[in-house]
Amino acid sequence: MPGIIGRKIGMTRVIHKDGLVEPVTLVLCPGGKIVQVKTAEKDGYSAIVVGFEPLKKPRKTKKFRKLKEFKIDNTEEYKVNDEVNLNILDEVEAVKVTGTSKGHGFSGVIKRWNFSRGPMSHGSHHHREPGSIGMCAKPARVMKGKKMPGQHGNVTKSRRNVKVVQINKDKNIVALKGALPGGRNNFITITVE
Repeated sequence: MPGIIGRKIGMTRVIHKDGLVEPVTLVLCPGGKIVQVKTAEKDGYSAIVVGFEPLKKPRKTKKFRKLKEFKIDNTEEYKVNDEVNLNILDEVEAVKVTGTSKGHGFSGVIKRWNFSRGPMSHGSHHHREPGSIGMCAKPARVMKGKKMPGQHGNVTKSRRNVKVVQINKDKNIVALKGALPGGRNNFITITVE
């Protein structure tokens, strides 16, 4: 099934009639256009390529800010220049959401891996260091996958079975339950599973 791309607005809450309060993330999904239809005979697999956010000054090679390919089983019902909008979320209870998490740059082990710090007084020189990382004479190296300082965040994260709480088609906003990856104004891909 296809999906839609939107921009993360931020978080709020929805209060239902029975008094239940749900935290939601608001995503602005103005829709897009199908740029290309890929078929199994021509391309080896079936998919559609959808362009989102048309540029104010389009060029020959680039007309949309974001292109996204969605693999589908049957491409016969899709044509180039067809609109993709929030109608694909009608009668859908849960979706898969993919986005890029917030980047934190080069981080130490306490921030990156939730290590505990050492004592801060009485002459201790071990405050925020990772501690011993190596082994003895055998294997005499640092094992792969060791939790150490490094790049933290700025990776693609996905969440499955995210509940669709509300859809406002007049303002092109969808409310999805819980926190979603990424900061404000980041692109979020919503896929119907």
